[in-house]
Parts: sequence; C-alpha cells; structure tokens
Amino acid sequence: MTVVTVVCVPDDHAVELLGTVPEGVRVIAWDGDGPQPDGLADTEFWVPQVEDASELEAKFVAMPRLRVMQLTSAGVEDVLDHVPDGVTLCDARGVHGSSVAELVLTLVLASLRRLPDFLDAQRDRRWDLVEADDLRDKTVLIVGAGDLGEQTARRLRSFDATPVLVAHSAREGVHATDELPDLLPDADVVVLTLPLTPKTAGLVDAEFLARMRDGALLVNVARGKVVDTDALLAELTSGRLRAALDVVDPEPLPSDHALWSAPNLIITPHAAGHVKQAGSRAFALVAEQLRRFVAGEKLENVVEGAY
Repeated sequence: MTVVTVVCVPDDHAVELLGTVPEGVRVIAWDGDGPQPDGLADTEFWVPQVEDASELEAKFVAMPRLRVMQLTSAGVEDVLDHVPDGVTLCDARGVHGSSVAELVLTLVLASLRRLPDFLDAQRDRRWDLVEADDLRDKTVLIVGAGDLGEQTARRLRSFDATPVLVAHSAREGVHATDELPDLLPDADVVVLTLPLTPKTAGLVDAEFLARMRDGALLVNVARGKVVDTDALLAELTSGRLRAALDVVDPEPLPSDHALWSAPNLIITPHAAGHVKQAGSRAFALVAEQLRRFVAGEKLENVVEGAY
C-alpha cells in the first residue's frame, strides 16, 4: 500500500484528534513555520493550521508530492488562488454549522431582547425595565443558503420566525441574490452566512442597507469584507439600523476603531466556531477524508469552480 504522509497542524494535539489511521499511513506534525520534520517532502495529504494562509508558496514547495489540502474551516478565500495544479482543495463545510447557527440565534435574541441594556444596568446596580422585542412572527432574511444558512433557518422556525433563504442562484425554496432589492424591505432581521468571493465582497453596501426597513437588525457571521464598514457605521450612528457582528473589516478590530463605540451594536471576536467540540468535529471529517483518499474513493467537500 502506498505510504501517505499527513501533516497535522498546529501541533501534536491534532495527531491525537486524528486518532487511528488506515494501515500504511504515516502521520507527522508540522505547524508550517518551525523546523521541517522528516518525511515532509513525501506528504500527499495536508491539513494546514486553521485560518493560516501565510507563506503558502513556500509550504507547497516543501511538499512537492501533495495531492490533497484539507481545511478545518469552511472559508477558502485566502487559499483558493494559491493551490497548485494537481492539488485537490477540500473545505470543512458542515463541521461548524451548528455552533455558528447557535451564535446567530444568540446574537439575534440578545439584540431583540436588549440584553446589552440589562447588562449595563446590572453593572450599575440599576433595576431598569426596558421594553424589548421577540422573534415570533419576524421575517429573517438569510443571505447564504448553504449548510450554515439551512441550520440557522431550522433553528429560527422553532422560535416561530419565518426564514427566507437567498443564494447565488434560485432553487426550490431559495431566492436568488438578484431578488434582494425586493426582499430587504420586508425583513426584520438580515443574517449573512455566505462565503467571501469577488462577487460577495462589499455586497452589503450603502444601497443594500438603505433598502432595509427602519429598526431592522443586520447579523454578520460570514466575513467582514462582505459589509461596507463605513456604510454600516453611518446607519448605526443615525440610529436607523441595529447590528450584531461576529466578523468585521478590518479584523482584528483596532482598539481605536469607531465600531467599538457605535450605538445599537453587539460585537463578538470571530468566535462563532470557537467551541470546545470544534477540534474533534473537524478531525472526524479529516479522518473520513483520509480514509476515502487511501481507499481511492471520491472526497467530500471538494472546492471547485467559482465556489
């Protein structure tokens, strides 16, 4: 059997998470930065450090026999244009959907129920009753109808809200993005769950935001560059819109950035997938992909075309 070398990053903990591997497979650990381990040049299946796209060309040069690059994140925008010919790129679509969808619900509920106001009152020891809102009968426009969008929609239905899904192309039960101008004015909440591509960068611009109804909530768990930060700041400062952002542009957000003090805004530090179970779930996918690779079977989550 052909010997396959798997490079697991960032450290030996990834090797432990991978667990038992198929017969004939050799596992080495490399973080992409430190000394290169023996056998690196024979690597055929590589699991890079999560969200690390630094010095990719040098890393690919160090692995001339590479055939598969398996990510443990769903986003591929930082590596897509750097993958050499002959190397199959696979993402981790489906791995983080549940945890990210949970944060979407957390942010929506925290904003509607005005949790930040109550936390401020608690710190000040004030018994301050403010009128909030709820999700019942709300229309939630979900821009991005992949695994994350579907998981978010399923959770919203349990709160008696009405999710409306939007994707690049229309299909049964899903609207196309060119319908957004007509859909936005009817949405109480707009949730962004779409990938960052040349077509989606800056999608949420001043015109997009202007079509949202007064008092509507924007939630972004996609990528910060999907939203025009200055345009959003203008809407928040005016008090017309609310927002909850797990991703921002720039990221990480500088301490002196105006977003920190913007009204009607909740910020979390790209934390949607940062849960204790993330590693084990991601490497369960890696293990299955490795099994398929060794057996000569078709890989899952292959990134092809325009993504």
